Amino acid sequence: MALFDFKDSDQFGKVRSVDTRRVVVQVASDEALRLARVGQLATIRLPGAADEWLVALIDKVVKIPVAASPDKNPLEDGAEEDGMVGESIYNATHLSLIGTVGEVANERKFSRSLRQVPEIDSPCYLLKDARLQKFMGVLASESEDDDSLELGVYTIDESARAFLDGNRFFQRHAALLGSTGAGKSYTLASILEQAAKLPASNLVLFDLHGEYSLMSYASHLRIPGPEDLDRDGGNLLFLPYWLMNTEELQSMFVETSGFTAHNQITKFRDIVVEEKRKTLVACNETAVLSAFTMDSPIPFPIKSVRDELYRLDTEMVPGKNAPKKGDWNGQFSRFVGRIDSIVSDKRYGFMFNGPDSVREYDYLVKLAERLMGCNGDKHQIKIIDFSEVPSDILPAIVGLVARLVFQIQFWTNPEKRQPIAIVCDEAHLYLPRKEGCNPVEIRAVENFERIAKEGRKYGVALLVASQRPSDVSTTILSQCNNVVSMRLTNADDQSVVKRLMPESLSGLTDVLPILDTGEALVVGDSVLLPSRIKIAEPTEPPQSATRDFWKEWKKPAVDVNFGEVIDQLRRQSRNAPP
Repeated sequence: MALFDFKDSDQFGKVRSVDTRRVVVQVASDEALRLARVGQLATIRLPGAADEWLVALIDKVVKIPVAASPDKNPLEDGAEEDGMVGESIYNATHLSLIGTVGEVANERKFSRSLRQVPEIDSPCYLLKDARLQKFMGVLASESEDDDSLELGVYTIDESARAFLDGNRFFQRHAALLGSTGAGKSYTLASILEQAAKLPASNLVLFDLHGEYSLMSYASHLRIPGPEDLDRDGGNLLFLPYWLMNTEELQSMFVETSGFTAHNQITKFRDIVVEEKRKTLVACNETAVLSAFTMDSPIPFPIKSVRDELYRLDTEMVPGKNAPKKGDWNGQFSRFVGRIDSIVSDKRYGFMFNGPDSVREYDYLVKLAERLMGCNGDKHQIKIIDFSEVPSDILPAIVGLVARLVFQIQFWTNPEKRQPIAIVCDEAHLYLPRKEGCNPVEIRAVENFERIAKEGRKYGVALLVASQRPSDVSTTILSQCNNVVSMRLTNADDQSVVKRLMPESLSGLTDVLPILDTGEALVVGDSVLLPSRIKIAEPTEPPQSATRDFWKEWKKPAVDVNFGEVIDQLRRQSRNAPP
């Protein structure tokens, strides 16, 4: 039985112009033209094939005046805007070819490849009603398997469920984009919910605002605030300074604009290496002692580094007649003061204070198990709450966690590697474009850029979520071969999405400002058909629901204890005082 049982009377129009992936169809009548909708699917039989069809997406519907001048083609893009006048009118639709559907080995299959383009005068038919459902059934049967990730339903046919290829979605990195209130957070929650059902899934979500703190299927970790520094265990995740590499430590402590910056960097490195050496000697780690570098994550006391810099800064050495200033005297005064200021700031306590366990040689092993282990109840999904991390070092801390995950995965034996996905919510806050970035932000972006370029080879995926894609590193976004874009109203953000899509599908981005809440345009390696999809709501939505201002303003006012609020502000904590 044929896939599509079209009759001559079903013909919508005839092919009049063919490009590599674009087709212009002349429509026979105004009545037929009114049936065409932007975003609708159409099909054209492949030349010489019995039951093989090209599938196309309508991206433009026009009535084109026939030019009085013979040197102007009325079917070219923009011809209808040139003010041409004439006695005749062409009704036309512009189509983008998106794939081929037909029988392969006695099975109906859809492929995004194009074996050939249509011939001039080939008849074109609209896919709707029963024929559309039949085509969507082919998509569903091909997409729905053990590796499928259900995203929702297709907007053009809500009876057809929309699936992604779960392997390709994470293998090739993904971007989830959308303006605030478009449904981005619950789309992310829906993906996490499905991943949590897999016995060995492994995802780490960076939660900047505590939106995902109530997800029952996840393991929750929190970067401790000033009041948590004396506590140990539980869900607190301390990130001691000694986990930082050379570049990260320098970006935090050294003022690169100072005229003594070079001297500061040189001595700082030498002293840190020596302190790490002392730790290895004390722990009898002879194998590591012969090969470690300053980048090796080995505990060392920052106080000892500070004291040695202070000694050099104030050192007096014997002179001919009286003591004289040493070679480094006066070189590190501001440097020492900067270290003292940062170390004593309780906002950074999760790095410089905390329980004794964070200074132990084996602390990194325990940290790796918490970040990357996926055995046991709720360990597949790890949600890290960064809401109490100061904004000025947020990029460095988020980048530190991502780098640790990547490096641990890199050094794991290939047969032991468990694929892991890093989910970057609110990515624009810590993955900005490099133009105008400070050194702290640059270090973070570089960590993620390496993951974006090399992570696939080592089983590390990125899922980048942002409401402002125009503010996110272009290098990182360019590596995302899957795009789930929800409503975007800003022209700069729309242009970013347009650049991420194949040229033949760039016209799809015209719908971005008019997408409904919870509706997304999905394009990429993981989806068979570039589509508008209505995202399925998660069972457990995040705490990011838009407040109904007018409705809530109608209710009696809430009595707020501002004394308590200000106390929380001063303590930098929403928790009750200990």
